[in-house]
Amino acid sequence: MNTQLVTVFGGSGFLGRHTVRALARAGWRIKVATRHPARAFFLRPLGTVGQIDFVKCDVSEPESVARAMMGADAVINLTGILFQKGQTFEDVQSEGAAHIAQAAAAAGISALVHISAIGADLNGEAEYAVTKAEGEKAVREAFPNAVILRPSIIFGPEDGFFNKFAGMARLLPALPLVGGGHTRFQPVFVGDVAQAILAALGKQDGRTYELGGPATYSFKELLQLILRETGRKRLLVPLPFGLATLKAAFLQLLPNPILTIDQVRLLKKDNVVAPTAAGLADLGITPTSVEAVIPSYLWRYRAKGEYAALPVQ
Repeated sequence: MNTQLVTVFGGSGFLGRHTVRALARAGWRIKVATRHPARAFFLRPLGTVGQIDFVKCDVSEPESVARAMMGADAVINLTGILFQKGQTFEDVQSEGAAHIAQAAAAAGISALVHISAIGADLNGEAEYAVTKAEGEKAVREAFPNAVILRPSIIFGPEDGFFNKFAGMARLLPALPLVGGGHTRFQPVFVGDVAQAILAALGKQDGRTYELGGPATYSFKELLQLILRETGRKRLLVPLPFGLATLKAAFLQLLPNPILTIDQVRLLKKDNVVAPTAAGLADLGITPTSVEAVIPSYLWRYRAKGEYAALPVQ
């Protein structure tokens, strides 16, 4: 086993579980830093006995962050939130990122990988995008050699996109096309992102990589793909940005919001890899297509289960 120790902030989330699995297979010793360690214990079987440990940490508290990376050789920051409930974007994606990078530099950590997002923009309209950019800036200032990875929407068995809309299609007669459904995405497989993180640990070249899959899709095309794969016919109803914003003002009050005003703002910009950006290929990774993976988990949303014949669309 690799004797090196990596602290993974946000390791109990969707990307976290796949990253921890990849790290464990590569032989790293892993310390998962999270606000609720008990909720991360499901990760333990991904490694050998004693390979994966847990520590309580709140990234908004610098002292807590410094303690979490004691003895670590490398640090990975996966923390991020899609909506603000209890924690704010500023707490997690801006200040939290700064605390992690500053503590890593002060501790003499040899490698830092920071997960941001395509669309991070200091001048952006969405607070999510602004705080992601602020986090990147703080990382660059404190730890210049860090590798920053910017994925498009990430898909995989536990994802919050394909599962969300497949679940909605099971219950609703129609699905909304926010802004007409024209926003473009370049979905990237969670396993590829985990491998990119692993590769980035060995690079530390101070570069920013944008991670996207082999194809781009409009929001409408992605919903059509979900409907085909789940064997359902649903109306796709255009929802102008103004009306979507109004609806989001109420929907974001739910405990687990379906849509927030900030997410509507994000949908006004395409979420694809820039033509000149370094990407998966530069990390030695061949991207996996959406079509190759989503049948393995979207069958759960078919009316008659995994082996039901899909209707002709």
